[in-house]
Amino acid sequence: MDCMTPSIPRFHLAVPVTDLEASRAFYGAVLGCPEGRSSDRWIDWNLYGHQFVTHLVDSVKAPDAFNPVDGHSVPVPHFGVLLSVDEFQVLAEKLESAGTDFVIAPYQRFAGEPGEQWTMFFRDPSGNAIEVKAFADDAQVFAV
Repeated sequence: MDCMTPSIPRFHLAVPVTDLEASRAFYGAVLGCPEGRSSDRWIDWNLYGHQFVTHLVDSVKAPDAFNPVDGHSVPVPHFGVLLSVDEFQVLAEKLESAGTDFVIAPYQRFAGEPGEQWTMFFRDPSGNAIEVKAFADDAQVFAV
């Protein structure tokens, strides 16, 4: 077994947040992630089948690093999920309706090229950068 052949394709990621209730409102109510176990210092979330944890810290300094990709400034670091195009469009509409301030608004990247995809970037209430994307052809996720 290696990292390219998962038996159950799940990922664990923990990020710092400065306000658990703001995180609960954002990840639970806006993104629609089911809440799992929690304490007064952390919350487990089901982020599309992945174990995502928000850990309470005193402060978070969002990095000001960006990388140019397809004419946009992509925030680095960032994390996210890959959805189907239909799931992407539904989430994009939900985020737009919630008044999300996008770092990069939903758009189609690399149209007509290998790796064609829909993408959007936004930040959680603590400044963590999130990318959600959907490939036109899922077989192109690792296109070269």
